[in-house]
Amino acid sequence: MVATRRAVLSAIPALAAAKAARASAEPVDVLLVLAVDVSRSIDEDEAKLQREGYRSAMTDPRVVSAIRSGTLGAIAVVYIEWASADYQRTVIPWTKIDGAASANRWGEALSAAPRVSMNWTSIFGAIEASMRALGEAPFEGTRRVIDISADGVNNSGGPVTLMRDLAVDAGITINGLPILNDRSPFGRPQNMSLDTYFQDFVIGGPGAFMIAAEDFNAFQGAVLRKLIREISATPGPRYG
Repeated sequence: MVATRRAVLSAIPALAAAKAARASAEPVDVLLVLAVDVSRSIDEDEAKLQREGYRSAMTDPRVVSAIRSGTLGAIAVVYIEWASADYQRTVIPWTKIDGAASANRWGEALSAAPRVSMNWTSIFGAIEASMRALGEAPFEGTRRVIDISADGVNNSGGPVTLMRDLAVDAGITINGLPILNDRSPFGRPQNMSLDTYFQDFVIGGPGAFMIAAEDFNAFQGAVLRKLIREISATPGPRYG
């Protein structure tokens, strides 16, 4: 519990520093953290589908149109892969996307990046790392969003609700993309489906929502719908 408290408190200075840094940063419509599960429950083929889902969605003309339709016509994105409480890795640093060309460059960088797989699943650690990334962003976002995708529940690190609530208190929205492959049941509350777990324990903040992927083959479509809604800030149901 002491370690958990230390982790929570350590995230606060980054959030405070972010307020000063954003005063002179380049403005964008949204700061978006894509926080992606790479725990061992995700095999190599599934990892490829996951990466391709994000690459294809970000370069999709409908997502580019949503970006261009914003007040400033630009977003900033950071792509983080995570597993256990002590493993979070920035795969693509903060990148401004303001059209098809920059979206395609981002997609190429994601396709070329090496992948590492680790044990355990720490959504707690993923949110903490995402908050730190937001604190270090070289852009100022009208909205700040953390997008968590995972195929399992938090089974490493502190209580996920503790970090979620800290993020929400800081004005950050956490959206979820649970992958319902039923291969990672460890730590899941009894009789609770993964989508229900995400609703109750993970998502939160202004306009928070989740879109579930029935399996990895359905992941690309779920990411596409999710990105369009996140970028355009379109109102909708909390689940769907």
